[in-house]
Amino acid sequence: MADAVRPATSRRIAALAFPALGVLAAEPVYLLFDLAVVGRLGALSLAGLAIGALIMGVLSSQLTFLSYGTTARAARLYGAGHRSRAVEEGVQATWLAIGIGTTIVVAVQVAAVPLVSVLAAGGDIAAAALPWVRIASLAVPAILVAAAGNGWMRGVQDTVRPLRYVIFGFSVAAVLCPLLVYGWLGAPRLGLAGSAVANVVGQWLAAALFCRALVVEKVPLRPRPAVLRAQVVMGRDLVLRTMAFQACFVSAGAVAARFGAAAVAAHQVVLQLWNFLALVLDSLAIAAQSLVGAALGAGELAHAKSVAWRVTAFSAVAAAVLATVFALGASVLPGVFTDDRSVLDQIGVPWWFLVAQLPIAGVVFALDGVLLGAGDARFMRTATLASALVGFLPLIWLSLAFGWGLLGIWSGLSTFMMLRLLFVGWRAFSGRWLIPGTA
Repeated sequence: MADAVRPATSRRIAALAFPALGVLAAEPVYLLFDLAVVGRLGALSLAGLAIGALIMGVLSSQLTFLSYGTTARAARLYGAGHRSRAVEEGVQATWLAIGIGTTIVVAVQVAAVPLVSVLAAGGDIAAAALPWVRIASLAVPAILVAAAGNGWMRGVQDTVRPLRYVIFGFSVAAVLCPLLVYGWLGAPRLGLAGSAVANVVGQWLAAALFCRALVVEKVPLRPRPAVLRAQVVMGRDLVLRTMAFQACFVSAGAVAARFGAAAVAAHQVVLQLWNFLALVLDSLAIAAQSLVGAALGAGELAHAKSVAWRVTAFSAVAAAVLATVFALGASVLPGVFTDDRSVLDQIGVPWWFLVAQLPIAGVVFALDGVLLGAGDARFMRTATLASALVGFLPLIWLSLAFGWGLLGIWSGLSTFMMLRLLFVGWRAFSGRWLIPGTA
């Protein structure tokens, strides 16, 4: 058996998953630091940063296909013994990242004023956010290049180099941020704009390292239209899947806000915990993508199936452990995030929904990784859209109509997860994703 499809031992899964977790966690950690630096400028700068970060978050999250889609395609080629062709997938994804990223920069520069005004309702907050958005948007091509780089490197089962590149970029940004915001050590005092400049510099440094990695591989660097088209087709399905997630969570937040400040605060605390735990479980899903894609590329269908169930078992156990921790800490942990009695009174409902969902999420996220590794993007798109339209959104809006509050909102999220479990579980057991070859 080739090195790419050697047995998926616990150590090998961990060797892929832990660095991937570091990459996933690096940006949220940096954003918390950035928030702390800007927060000392006052409420207006903090509000401007919030609006700008919202815009950048939407832009970057919609284009995760450059990472996940590239992993699936590169992993199959790597498993088939074509490492150079796997890296070439990264070259094409990088061209796509540069083209899409440049288009987005132009669009943001043109539409920045009305976009920020709508989100911030005009006034001083919009005035504070506008320069930040104009500067920070210049990092979009770099963010997408890094996503493409993560994609092909995961495909060739190298998750350590991306971690080094991302940490280097964010470390430089973390040093520059207070210097440029406050004007320390003779640097210009740029205020909120300094945060954006630091972010742009850090993102482009990381992107440069990913580009350098392609150059040293000594593969052809010219664009290949056929490959670009195939990546765009897979990307279309993954973008629609991401939009379904965003529609659900934006709707949930909007409805929670209608039930008062305490309800939306409790919802936000638990949702942020949910997002953090999703990062932990996603790292195992990334390992599944890489290993399953390689096994299918090598034509080792039995091995692909074995990897799928082994990673799913690991993820289920990890999720069960997390659920136990949060169940045992239910009387203590919420107090870490707030001491407001009205919020603590509301937080119990979403908290126990979170505990109950975690074991389900462990299985769902792992099988997501398996199916994405198999390149089954069309099914994933349809399953997520159906789960959102049938399960999540109806309960969310019925919750608003009948005053069900957080109970209705988190019932919708639970129904969404259960439907996704049924869809991906059926698909996994059906074996229809077990398609060998590099296509």
